[in-house]
Amino acid sequence: MAKFDISGRKGATNIGKPDVAQVANNEPAPLQPCLRFDSIRMRATRAVVVTKHLGSKCPGWWAFMSLLLLVFCTNLAHADTNFAQDPSTSAPTRIDPDPPTRTPLVAPQLPPSNDLDGFYVWLGPSGAASRIDADWDSTIGGDLSLVRVRENEPIGAIGGSIGAQRWTVRGGGRIWLDALIGTNVGRMVGISAGPLLELNELAHPRIGGSVGAWTFVGVAPYVRVGAVTDLGGFVEVGLHIALPVIRRH
Repeated sequence: MAKFDISGRKGATNIGKPDVAQVANNEPAPLQPCLRFDSIRMRATRAVVVTKHLGSKCPGWWAFMSLLLLVFCTNLAHADTNFAQDPSTSAPTRIDPDPPTRTPLVAPQLPPSNDLDGFYVWLGPSGAASRIDADWDSTIGGDLSLVRVRENEPIGAIGGSIGAQRWTVRGGGRIWLDALIGTNVGRMVGISAGPLLELNELAHPRIGGSVGAWTFVGVAPYVRVGAVTDLGGFVEVGLHIALPVIRRH
């Protein structure tokens, strides 16, 4: 009986091409080794050991992200070090606005009490005794003076005054306008001069003039002499109470 090899591989089975020497032999041909008992496994001689990688090589963007992460961590560590050394450099942001700054109240600086320099407006009553027209009479009135005082200068006081008085017996009165000047000789003393106008209910006004001397010792005593038309000369001794109503340096 003829045998045929259908394995397709050399020596794989005892079925193959007819053996010329055994064509007429009916005995079965001895079995040829074909597949081993572990034929489902790959032969060791043909196995190739390959190292498996999880994916391909790192792409460029992954390296870039790693570099950015490293820089961020370095800056964060540097900021923490600076805050530990000087916490004021990283003070928290305040939500509430700061209250408005209040200007402290400062008491006005008053000049020393012994400093009398300045510009004064003096106002006060005055009274005098006068001898005029060969007779004595008294007068009562008031005086307004504007004076600039500089104690340590040669001309320690300069200014003017205007006043009015009324006769107590004769009737009528007198008004005057004087310029005054003074100097400091331990106390303020000075002179005054100016025109005056004599008034009378039964006569026309008469013009006159006077020159006087005065001093200031808290009050201002004075003496002056003068003359009035048709009445002749007169002498007057009086006292003016000078009350400073305005003082400016």
